[in-house]
Amino acid sequence: MDQSRHALLEYHERSKHRVNFYAPGPGTLDWTTQPDPFRVFHGTPRVGLPLAADTLATRYNALRCGALPPARAFDLTSLAILFELSLGLSAWKSYGAQRWALRCNPSSGNLHPTESYLLCPALPGLSAGVYHYLSRDHALEHRAAVDDLRWTEAFSDSGVLVGISSIHWREAWKYGMRAWRYCQHDCGHVIAALSYAATALGWQTRLVEAAADDELSDLLGSDRSKDFVDAEAEAPDVLLWIGNPEWRPDLERMLTALDKARWYGRANQLSSGHVKWPDIDSIHRATHKARTPEPTSPNPELRPSPAKPALDLRFAQIARQRRSAVNFDGTTRIASAAFFSMLGCLLPRRDTPPWNALISPAAVHAALFVHRVDGLEPGLYMLVRNPGALPALRQSLRPEWLWKKTGPDYLPLYFLLPYDLRAVAKLICCHQDIAADACFALGMIARFEIALKQPWRYRHLFWECGILGQVLYLEAEAAGVRATGVGCFFDDEMHTLLGVKDHAWQSLYHFTVGGAVDDPRLSAFPPYEVQP
Repeated sequence: MDQSRHALLEYHERSKHRVNFYAPGPGTLDWTTQPDPFRVFHGTPRVGLPLAADTLATRYNALRCGALPPARAFDLTSLAILFELSLGLSAWKSYGAQRWALRCNPSSGNLHPTESYLLCPALPGLSAGVYHYLSRDHALEHRAAVDDLRWTEAFSDSGVLVGISSIHWREAWKYGMRAWRYCQHDCGHVIAALSYAATALGWQTRLVEAAADDELSDLLGSDRSKDFVDAEAEAPDVLLWIGNPEWRPDLERMLTALDKARWYGRANQLSSGHVKWPDIDSIHRATHKARTPEPTSPNPELRPSPAKPALDLRFAQIARQRRSAVNFDGTTRIASAAFFSMLGCLLPRRDTPPWNALISPAAVHAALFVHRVDGLEPGLYMLVRNPGALPALRQSLRPEWLWKKTGPDYLPLYFLLPYDLRAVAKLICCHQDIAADACFALGMIARFEIALKQPWRYRHLFWECGILGQVLYLEAEAAGVRATGVGCFFDDEMHTLLGVKDHAWQSLYHFTVGGAVDDPRLSAFPPYEVQP
């Protein structure tokens, strides 16, 4: 444990950006080795999925208020909707001769290190087994066919499992050592995207937190070296149970059943050249997770439903129109009611997406740079997402902060400092104008002691940040503005501002919300039109 803790701290410090130097990266990009954004398993039987998302009537506001529709049956069409609105393509973009795909789940640099797998019993339109989702073609690749009663019994007709893994090289090609952090952010975005889409179909989502990484690797087939001879490895991340929240799948029975499974396919090589990043290998080993006891589900507060957003959109529309802003206009303002409503959706609420996926209490809080919110004085605010963390935050941060309660009674929002912080926000976010031109920006402050005690939870803290980001992406769209995640920030400049002096609290992700400026040079095309 001490060795893992040491490796974790070493990676965390070495992967920080600093004002006088950035974390180790590639320096220049070798475009000839840019990784293929789509993993394909050649030689697998394929199941084409229908494009059925437009048949889904669920509205986004119903989801954010915890109003689930009647649960759909688990069949090919409903699972097609699940993947289309969480991990599927949302559009193609082009500039000159260049053409690239956007997806419903965001990703640092649009590199998409995350891969997803479906594990299911026999269902209408699908035979039992393990499938890889290929977003490019909106298809399932049948990796493992399982004909064993124990596999079926493990599901008990109560739901399905979705596994998530990461290909670190996809991010490291561009971002070097810090890429591992971004892979974890992206995993969090995917967890949230799946939770929203599942809830739109009437299903609950739960993270299978007890599972060991080795078990997950066995279930997904990522440990099958002969299927990855020349291909980049996949690191197992997380397993999500989707369906009846009272049921827990029997992983041991599933693993036993897989002993006699028939596996298909070989992974494609994504890149012709690779650069070794030993620090990524080190943090991957340090955060390796063994099997742990099944955690007790907390009982999150029943909070008032957030106010209705400006745009009452169907979930299918908002999931597909989500975009990462590149620039903000620096003039757009939002009403305080809209701001409070967004923040309300960042608070854990019982059986409400995406927080229904998590079991552990909230460990990440939001330090907000408010620039252009009508009715709110510009300055620094803190959203304390777990009331029990308030005393520790007050003790750890600057003693001169005001900690003045503001906003609706149910919202644990505190005003810390009245000041125009646009220049400060820009500086902290690697001198990027987008942090100053936003309506508001924020840094996500994590209870880092959790990771020091259990190193595998380092990943979970980043996931929670990504989940918060996905909420803000959708909330921004519903408010008629736009959001973007900011992975490039000066970690310790943020800590100095807040008064953080040790590793009790650390900033792990930044985010901005504002009026987007679109690039007129780009052309957009439907996600699943016939490709040339």
